[in-house]
Amino acid sequence: MTETTIGIGGAAESTDMVLNIGPQHPSTHGVLRLRIVLDGERIQHAEPVIGYMHRGAEKLFEARDYRQIVMLANRHDWLSAFSNELGVVMAVERMLGMEVPERAVWTRTLLAELNRVLNHLMFLGSYPLELGGITPVFHAFREREELQTVMEEVSGGRMHYMFNRVGGLKEDVPAGWTGRVREAVASVRSRMDVYEDLVLGNEIFRGRTRGIGVLSAGAVHAYGVSGPIARASGVDFDLRRDEPYLAYGELLDTLEVVTRSEGDCLARFECLLEQTLNSLELADACLDRLAGLEPGPVNQRLPKVLKAPEGHTYAWTENPLGVNGYYLVSKGEKTPYRLKLRSASFNNIQALTELLPGTLVSDMVAILGSLFFVVGDIDK
Repeated sequence: MTETTIGIGGAAESTDMVLNIGPQHPSTHGVLRLRIVLDGERIQHAEPVIGYMHRGAEKLFEARDYRQIVMLANRHDWLSAFSNELGVVMAVERMLGMEVPERAVWTRTLLAELNRVLNHLMFLGSYPLELGGITPVFHAFREREELQTVMEEVSGGRMHYMFNRVGGLKEDVPAGWTGRVREAVASVRSRMDVYEDLVLGNEIFRGRTRGIGVLSAGAVHAYGVSGPIARASGVDFDLRRDEPYLAYGELLDTLEVVTRSEGDCLARFECLLEQTLNSLELADACLDRLAGLEPGPVNQRLPKVLKAPEGHTYAWTENPLGVNGYYLVSKGEKTPYRLKLRSASFNNIQALTELLPGTLVSDMVAILGSLFFVVGDIDK
């Protein structure tokens, strides 16, 4: 005689439930899917499923010449477009053994820091929004608009600047532009205390983030996490200080590497906020140096067909979200033989498999949002 159990009624509470978050979810900056296994309200296992925005940028690099790949590199992290361009042109310049004019070096450093502030402001506004606070995002967009205006004036673009060129910059900055940048930086700095008062001073925000999603320093090293997320866990590493590029070697007195030891969601937000303030100081220091430079070129004359010599190199930069690297292999042609992109968000998001198990579903969005990722940077 065979017995078949048709239903288990109230005993269902003891079974695990598999839940898909996404692939379209309002708390993510792009299209990410999380496959989580629940035991009641507690997450047992979490797996980020990526690739929904994959565009095959690395393969496309092989079919574009060295001027065209700047456009492709610009787009994977759409909040850090200038920094993305910077990494790829630095790799090509290193292959060519090319020296960039001093005026271009300082202007690049200034624009990279302004781009860092724009990136961080987006997360400073949107992270409280994900936790139910709508007001900070209005402040963040007001400050972003001031900086976007001067970035748009100099480059013609609001998100995809396309201002870097192999050998320097597209062109010199407009007359009076540095004065307008100084005014915008001062205006933004004067209103940054709103995040201290409105967000960090909010007991609900602190209750939702303190002690939640603690990432250990060991896990940071194991997963290759970098940027403000790594520094919030006590990993004191910043390429701008530890392997200076552009003009950062001359800005070490102004550059402050912000760290925390707690490694929780609150520490990550605090690191992001303090890093933003320091980037505004760095922008002022760059403006001071540019004011003392003699007028001069901002780029090198290039041949009509640009070919990198045979060989390989690796250029990495401290992007707003973490370490961004380009491994360039050339066979002496006008297109790269291989260009491997190491993006910050791709490594950072892996830490979710470590952070989410054992936490409650209600804390999932707080942890997910605190990793400050852009999905295009994961999927490339």
